[in-house]
Amino acid sequence: MHPLIIQGGMGIGVSGWQLAGAVGCAGGLGVVSGVALDAMLARRLQDGDRDGQLRQALSQFPVPEIAARVLSRYFVRDGLATDQPYRPVPRLTLQPSPDRQRLAVLAAFVEVHLARQAARGAAVGINFLEKVQLATPAAAYGAMLAGVDVVLVGAGIPARLPLLLDTLSRHMRVEFPIDVTGAGQARHGLLFDPLALLGRRVADLFRPLFLAIVSSSTLATFLARDEKTRPDGFVVEGAIAGGHNAPPRGALQLDGRGEPVYGPRDVADPAQFVALGLPFWLAGGYSQPDRVVAARAVGANGVQVGTPFALSRESGLSVSLRQQLLDNLREGQLEVRTDVLASPTGFPFKVAQLGGTLSDPSVYERRRRLCDLSYLRTPYMKRDGTVGYRCPAEPIDAYVRKGGARSETVRRVCLCNALMATVGLGQKRHDGAAERPIATLGADLDGARALLRRHPEGWGARDVIAYLTGSCSTPVADAGGYREPRP
Repeated sequence: MHPLIIQGGMGIGVSGWQLAGAVGCAGGLGVVSGVALDAMLARRLQDGDRDGQLRQALSQFPVPEIAARVLSRYFVRDGLATDQPYRPVPRLTLQPSPDRQRLAVLAAFVEVHLARQAARGAAVGINFLEKVQLATPAAAYGAMLAGVDVVLVGAGIPARLPLLLDTLSRHMRVEFPIDVTGAGQARHGLLFDPLALLGRRVADLFRPLFLAIVSSSTLATFLARDEKTRPDGFVVEGAIAGGHNAPPRGALQLDGRGEPVYGPRDVADPAQFVALGLPFWLAGGYSQPDRVVAARAVGANGVQVGTPFALSRESGLSVSLRQQLLDNLREGQLEVRTDVLASPTGFPFKVAQLGGTLSDPSVYERRRRLCDLSYLRTPYMKRDGTVGYRCPAEPIDAYVRKGGARSETVRRVCLCNALMATVGLGQKRHDGAAERPIATLGADLDGARALLRRHPEGWGARDVIAYLTGSCSTPVADAGGYREPRP
């Protein structure tokens, strides 16, 4: 499964099952975002599941009583009133309840099942963030139950993933290592026991391929040198890719616009990836046909592309937000900045500058700080020896009480709530306030501009594949994206 085009796994929900399925049908590797799928499933069920797709997928889960419990808890026939808040899901911790883990397993199963169904036998991938470690084992297992073909992980050093996938494919109990700030040499892990959780053994699982998302050959070499950490390939992201970016190497310097300055040391050398002998795809600035050809010429198997797919009809972006982005693009006013402070992860984060979103300082200042989704909370060691959780986007006084530095809270955005709002699932507060969205795109907009000239009223995923490959209407014949569907 070495496709020419990999569709970026854009979260939360921008890369949903509809987009991944459409990309797969067009000959690329469709990828769903694996972040916050449990909260998304709960909220979509509370919105009434109007087309019945979620309930259809739930009916295919191998342990029906687990699906039934989730339906009983979250499904609202006809949907919540427009001003009624969503019922929350439990927060991620080192000691989650069985029901919390079951919800995460089920949500990933639903997303991948629907994507595979829509892809009509084409390969499907799922993308996780290394920074959201507490969610990974359950979500990976749920995706594998649904037959996911490829797992991609970035935003950190995903050294634990190969062993995790090996273990889960055999339904074995795993203690997944978790980074805890201030723990020193003490080791902490998240216990995940598939058989105890499901209450029965289900069919043997396919062990998906694992692609590590990296920005340097140094990290790639580190991962590749040991079979316990070696991925099946790499996605090599440059600094202009959307979403989270690796910080520049060396001391951080900002330009006149307040964006980080990247230099020659931050440009990955394709020859070093060729020397590793593993497949790799280039990402960030490859949204045009000539760039795809250039990637192949230096030894890459292909490219990963995000922005043109994020702006496509099948994208999970709310219709109004996508139209606003397209209108700004059409008028030459769409600007994407690399913000070094916005993300609670500490990684630079690409933000589209758009009125009415949290990129607008006045909109940002009006939002009351709170942390109720909590996917980006960091475990830390408390003075009493127990583990606590904090996020620099939470209320400032609370973060400082937990030992965090006040300086770390400056201009932090609650990406969890904002990105849920970006796909139309923002929380409605009891005080009448509604969460505002934030949009992330890559800095390379040339491919999107070219597609807009070809398709003034908008485009679909198939149009993106056709543009990138120089095809008029047919799938990519040699992309390797098609295979016989597994049972």
